[in-house]
Amino acid sequence: MLASLLPNAAQAQPTEAWQAPTLSITRYDEDWSDLADAEKRDHHWTGPFKYVPLGDDAWLSTGIELRARSENYENNLWGSAPAPGDSYVWLRALPYADLHVGKLRAFVQPIASASISVAPSPSPVDGSGLDLLQGFVEADLGPVALRGGRQMLSLGTERLIGTRYGPNVPLAFDGLRADVTLGAAKVSLLAVKPVQARKGGFNDRTSPEKSLWGAYAAMPGLDLYYLGYRNAAARWGTREGTETRHSLGTRWHGSRNDWHWNVEGVYQFGRFADGPISAWTLGSELGRAFPDAPLAPDLTVRLNVVSGDSKRNDNRLGTFNALFPKGKYFGELSPVGPYNIVNAYSSLGLQLAPDLSASLAAMAYWRYSRKDGLYDIPGNLIRNAGDSRAKFVGKEVEATLAWQATAELELSASLSAFAPGPFIEQTGSGKTIHMLGLESNFRF
Repeated sequence: MLASLLPNAAQAQPTEAWQAPTLSITRYDEDWSDLADAEKRDHHWTGPFKYVPLGDDAWLSTGIELRARSENYENNLWGSAPAPGDSYVWLRALPYADLHVGKLRAFVQPIASASISVAPSPSPVDGSGLDLLQGFVEADLGPVALRGGRQMLSLGTERLIGTRYGPNVPLAFDGLRADVTLGAAKVSLLAVKPVQARKGGFNDRTSPEKSLWGAYAAMPGLDLYYLGYRNAAARWGTREGTETRHSLGTRWHGSRNDWHWNVEGVYQFGRFADGPISAWTLGSELGRAFPDAPLAPDLTVRLNVVSGDSKRNDNRLGTFNALFPKGKYFGELSPVGPYNIVNAYSSLGLQLAPDLSASLAAMAYWRYSRKDGLYDIPGNLIRNAGDSRAKFVGKEVEATLAWQATAELELSASLSAFAPGPFIEQTGSGKTIHMLGLESNFRF
C-alpha cells in the first residue's frame, strides 16, 4: 500500500542508520506526480499532502522533517577539546512546499533550528533560529532543467559535495545549476557559492570568500567530474592566502550477484598563496551481501588514502581538500576528517527484523604524511604534527541500531569508542573518546 506513494528514486537510495529509508534528504528529488490519480492519494494518510491539485497542470507537494538528535562525548578530541565532556541536543524542523505549474517549478524550504547545552558555546551550525534553507525556481526545457536560487547539493557519494545532513543546519548553496540529460547520462553544470549559517532570523548569507563551479557527469556505473573551487581567505597550517583548486575525479560503482563496490579517485591541482597545489585521494569499497542467510548479513571493507603535505618549509601544498564533504565521513561520530589520512574500515550489517537493522564496524587511522597534522571533517587542524614521527592515529569501534517504527518515523542510536595511537599520545592529551548518538526523525 505504501509503495504506491513512494518515488522510485527515493526507494533506490542506500540507507544509513541516520537516514530514513523511505524519503530523500534533498526532498526536491522526490517525484509525487503519480498521485494526480485521486484514488492513489487515498492509499496513505500522507497522500493529500504530497499532491494538492490547484487547477489545470498545476499542483503542490508539501512535507516536513522533525528531528531531535542528542550527541554525547566523553574525552572529546581525546581530552583536548574546550569541553571534553560535551553533551547536547539538536532540534530542527524542515517544512517544504514544491509548486509545479506546467514546465515551471518553485521549491521553498525554511528551517527552524536550535540547540540545548552545546559547550563551550553553540555555533551557527548548531542552531541558527529561523532561516531559508532552500528556495529556487526551475524550468523544465526537455533534456535541460535550469535551476536558480538557494539549493542543497548532493553529488555521488558526497565525497566532495554533500548536504551536511548529519549536523543540525545542513549546507546550501546560492547560484545556478543546469541538469542536462544525454541518453542514460545526466550532466550537472554548477556555478554556486556556499551559504554561511549565522545566528538570528533570516540572516544567513552567501559566502563572500568561497565559490564552486564545475561539471558532474553521472552514467550507469561510472561518474566523471571536474570541480573548481576558490577561497579568498584559505588557511593551511601557518600559511594564509587565496586558494584556487581544481579537482578531476572518477567513480566506478555498481552491484552484481550480491557483490557491491564503489571506487573513487580524485586528483587536485592549482595555487595556494604563493605556491602550487598537488594533492589526491583514492577511496575503495567492496561488499558482499548474503540475503538468504539468517539476519541477511552484509560485509563491507573500505580503504581510503588521502594525501597530506610532505614538506613544511616549501611553498607546495600537498594536503587534499575535501571541499564540502558529508558530515559523517568515516562513521557516525568519528572526529577525523578526510585530510592527510589513511583509513581502513570493515563493517557487518544485520537485518534483525523487517523494520530493525544493526551494524558493527571497526576502523583504524594513520597519518599519510609525518609532516602534516590531523584534521576534522570541516578541515580544521585538530592536532599539529609537532615533532612526532608516529603515523598511527588510533582505532575506533562503532555499533548502530535503527528502527523504522513507521513509514515516517525512524529511531536510531550509535555507540562508539576511539582509542588513541602513538601520534595522539605524543602530541597532547591521549584519552579514549566515548561517543553516543541518539536520534528521532519524523519525515513525510
